[in-house]
Parts: sequence; C-alpha cells; structure tokens
Amino acid sequence: MQTIRIATVAFAAGLALLSGCQSVQTTGAGTVGVERTQRMSPLISEAQMRQQAELSYREVLTTERNKGALNVDAALTSRVRAIAQRLVPASAAFRPEAARWNWEVNVIRSNEINAWCMPGGKIAVYSGLVSRLALTDEEIAAVVGHEIAHALREHARERASEQLGAQMVITGAAAVLGAGQVGTDLGGVFYKAFFGLPNSRLHETEADRIGVEIAARAGYDPRAAISLWQKMARASGSNGPEFLSTHPSADTRLKDLEVYSARVMPLYEQARRRR
Repeated sequence: MQTIRIATVAFAAGLALLSGCQSVQTTGAGTVGVERTQRMSPLISEAQMRQQAELSYREVLTTERNKGALNVDAALTSRVRAIAQRLVPASAAFRPEAARWNWEVNVIRSNEINAWCMPGGKIAVYSGLVSRLALTDEEIAAVVGHEIAHALREHARERASEQLGAQMVITGAAAVLGAGQVGTDLGGVFYKAFFGLPNSRLHETEADRIGVEIAARAGYDPRAAISLWQKMARASGSNGPEFLSTHPSADTRLKDLEVYSARVMPLYEQARRRR
C-alpha cells in the first residue's frame, strides 16, 4: 500500500510538472529551419540560469588564472576573440537581443579538446582543441558557432528543467518543494545541466545547424564544420553505434552538415561580398 501511495504521488508530481512547464520558442528558425518548441520549467528562469552562469564562469576563470592557464598564449587568445567578434553579431539572426549580451571569450591552456558557451554568452576555448586538431580560422568559427548555438537555444536551461522535473517525480516532492528549496538547489541543478549532463542528439543537431548558419552569416565557410567534425571523429576514435550514444554518430552528423552547410552557402557568399 505504501509503495502504491508513493507511486501515486510521483505520478501526480509528473503530471503537475508537465502541466506547469512553459512552451518556449527561444530562437527564430533561421534559414536552417530550427523550429522546435521547447518545454521549460517556470521554476528555472533564463535570468537565474544567466546568474548561475556568471558565478560559474568567474570560478572557472579564477581557477585557471591561479594555475597560470588563462589566456597565456596572447596570439591564440586574440585569434579566437577576433573570430567570436564576427560570430556574435550574426547570432542576432536567431535572437536579436543576443547581440547585446555581455559576451566574454577566454582561452584556457589545456590539452583537452573542448570548448563551451554558457548561458548569456560566456565562452571558453581550450588550447588543445586548436593545437591538437590544427584548426583553421573557419574550423574555429564552426566550433564556436556551434557552442554559441547551444546558448541561443538555452539547451542548458532545457536540461535543467528536465533534471529538476526528474528529481521532483522521483522524490514525489512537487507538492512540498517550496521556492526557497528550488533556489537552494539551483546551483547544483545548473552544474549538472551544464557540466554533468551531455547534450542530447537533438540538441547537438540543432547546434550544428544553427552553428553553420552563424558562421556563414559571419563570412566563414560553413563547409568547415564538415572538416572540423571529421577531425573530431579521428581524434575520438570509434564511439560505438549511434543508439548507444547521446551524440549523433559521425556518419549521421557529417551527412546532416553536408545538407545544411549547402543550404546556407548563399548567406556565406553574400557575407563574403560585403567584406
């Protein structure tokens, strides 16, 4: 009987969560046609995510600075920032207000092949990404554009909403969880959503498609995304079949990028003529 009662509470919590989620369209569709409506928990606002991102970003920068690993290669830092400076205005095609975000770009000395963009435009690029893959400017634009797309689409907030919902369903806490508790837990939710949980295949595909359009609008050849992910695939080796992964398989991703980079080529040609 107790098990049934707990299950009933958890089921009711799930229904309450689903009915309480808000349908959100975070970006315009763009030429690539990303039109999916997202479901966001009203308990996790965009402003809260940006606030947590700001705190987390400062912590990362302080840690890397203390290690002597922050922006130590002046030439590389200048190069990455110059590329991002061209990409940011192009992001307005999907979110006009994004051009007014307080964007920051920093390079972390690390052998890791990694880059990310937190909510609100807080970007980090790891030096190993550029050096180990011998990236061109166009390929850097492809990866930074991809990461910017995650921020534009608020994928971290979407994952945080899903995670918070799962916690509430599992614990049956929807009926008793107050706003104060949500506020207390938000830091942990943000950390898991941004650092702990991988992007889904759907999120990765959306970021790929938006990323190639941002790059094209900024005057970078969108086809560089294909060579970028070819290099990524060689560096990562075999990751097993697609259904066992949260990321698209290399073949699936490359085929999709071929289609969508071709779709935005006219934007690239227009941008080249303007430069």
